Amino acid sequence: MKLVLGRDDLAEAAEAAVAAGGGQAERLAIRPVHKASRGFVDGNGPDVCELAIVTLLQAVAQDRPVLLLPITALGRDQHQTLVTMGRLTVDDVEGRSVGVRAWSQTTGVWVRGFLTEQYGVDLRKVDWRTYEGAHVDGCEDPSWVTRAPEGSKLPADFLDGRVDFGIMGNELPADDRIRTAVNDARRVAAQWSSATGFTPVNHVVGMTEAAARENSAAILAAYDAMRKAAAAAPTAAVDPSGFAGLRGPVTRAAAYAVEQEVVARPVDFDELVERTCAALGVPASRLGG
Repeated sequence: MKLVLGRDDLAEAAEAAVAAGGGQAERLAIRPVHKASRGFVDGNGPDVCELAIVTLLQAVAQDRPVLLLPITALGRDQHQTLVTMGRLTVDDVEGRSVGVRAWSQTTGVWVRGFLTEQYGVDLRKVDWRTYEGAHVDGCEDPSWVTRAPEGSKLPADFLDGRVDFGIMGNELPADDRIRTAVNDARRVAAQWSSATGFTPVNHVVGMTEAAARENSAAILAAYDAMRKAAAAAPTAAVDPSGFAGLRGPVTRAAAYAVEQEVVARPVDFDELVERTCAALGVPASRLGG
């Protein structure tokens, strides 16, 4: 069984659990992990793969044989990822240009959801710029979104003033001029999480339907070990596991994805649960649901 997991604690736990059951698990050295997403979705990659939650939703919306194994690999606050360099604030987004690496980028989906829900922004009144496509073939940007010229890079366009705002997480450049567009963003994020009962989730663990059906015992052992490792991690408070823990964040992200024309059709959380349980041959309670 081949694995792509960015977190060492999850990968080591999964490998040990599979080996203890007499199986073999090979962790592929693919970094960053998003480089494995396309092959995984297309059925040419690993059996178990860390992937962005929106990539999973897009794949399921196209009825690809990709399933959710309910472990969070990465969760974090998101309000601070909307940045600017001038005097502009989140209240100035309408009528301005906002760059985001990809329309399907999970960070962007969360931030756009906040813009509509908390700040009343009409997304279609924003000049959106994207720089690359989705990891799932067939998923295109909405007609009201513009693709930047080939060769353009979001950090450079942002620093040079070609876009007024940027939505950037790991790709945020180091520059003292940059500031968050949401005033006191960490406090706002904490309030949002307190109100909803969860922190936004970026990455989850997925598996192919074939792996789930052919190696269910090994998959379940890996799940148990990863869940235990995740509970012991310093980020445990923001990394829910089990169907019950992931229902809130996945449902909210899926709703945002529909509103933003990120997915081809709505994906209900219970559909994810049913697909996973059918392939593994277990009830939802076996996976924390």
